[in-house]
Amino acid sequence: MSKKNKENNYQDYLRINDLLNLQNPLSEKSGIIAHEEMLFIITHQVYELWFKQILYELDSILTIFQNDYIVEKEMGVINSRILRIIEIQKILLDQITVLETMTPLDFLEFRDLLVPASGFQSTQFRLLEIKMGLKSSDRIYFKKQSYKKNLDPSQEKILSKTEKQASLFDGVNNWLNRMPFLDLEGFKFWDSYQKAVSQSLQSQKNEFLKDSTLTVQEKKQMEKEYNISYKNFIAIFDKKKHDVLVKNGKRRLSYKAMQASLLIFLYRDEPVLHLPFKLLTNLIDMEKYLTSWRHLHSQMALRMIGRKTGTGGSPGYSYLKATVDSKKIFSDFMDLTTYFLPRSRLPKLPKDFQKNLGFYYAQLDDNK
Repeated sequence: MSKKNKENNYQDYLRINDLLNLQNPLSEKSGIIAHEEMLFIITHQVYELWFKQILYELDSILTIFQNDYIVEKEMGVINSRILRIIEIQKILLDQITVLETMTPLDFLEFRDLLVPASGFQSTQFRLLEIKMGLKSSDRIYFKKQSYKKNLDPSQEKILSKTEKQASLFDGVNNWLNRMPFLDLEGFKFWDSYQKAVSQSLQSQKNEFLKDSTLTVQEKKQMEKEYNISYKNFIAIFDKKKHDVLVKNGKRRLSYKAMQASLLIFLYRDEPVLHLPFKLLTNLIDMEKYLTSWRHLHSQMALRMIGRKTGTGGSPGYSYLKATVDSKKIFSDFMDLTTYFLPRSRLPKLPKDFQKNLGFYYAQLDDNK
């Protein structure tokens, strides 16, 4: 029987006294009345605490992805922890709403006291981006300076070390590369899918060409749109073009990982593919909320300081706005919807192959 620690109580366990003594408004030391600075400090401290929790979850997920083989139970763990990150992201979005109860004039009362401190210097947020999979080449630099320039040398060292380690994107890409269902006896997914695409596109073309209710001009317009759609679909079957897009930074998933992702999305109803499907959609959601946070953050900056330079020397709003669309990690998964076919036009799975993707329960015969 374990002994209870008589000295262990709520105040001591959470170190409440230490925590509540970490808010030291600079305005008070300067003799300036700036009531809103306390809100500013607490909000950003809470941000850093939530960043710490996200990093804690990401590290545990990355440890699992280091394995050569991931069992289904671990896939459930990965999904549950990404879902936790998503719920935290929702809280981070709400915190912007709380911070916006401070007016621009209230912020200006103490803003100059913050120079040269800036959220741009948040090491944990940079770690979060790197561990998710943001590459250095995808960052936006201002004044041609590295984002590490104004950081403490020890923090810069941590970020540089992390950039050399496998990210969540790397782990997912490698896991997809090992997907065993692309080419099994009796079913070659890519060949079957390519045939289905060709039949589907030809069927669409025949439908509008035979439609007597359409004018010649309408048919020409539809044929023009069809040709664009045809080129988009056919491009996916050209591995050389895909590899060039990866090399140029237009795509990130390997060709095989892209194929595996498409298989998962198209046949998500098969039991074995349900958890992989949840993983891919969770990654899309995680990036969606990160992008939403960047957008709201940029709008809040515009509302508070207009187009002034940031306290850390960045261009402020213009820089934050530029990061909204540029810093993408899992966008390849969203782009794959371009190549979806209706369920009715998907290749039919052979029964033996489909059985391998399902769960079957049978009553045991005691006589056997």
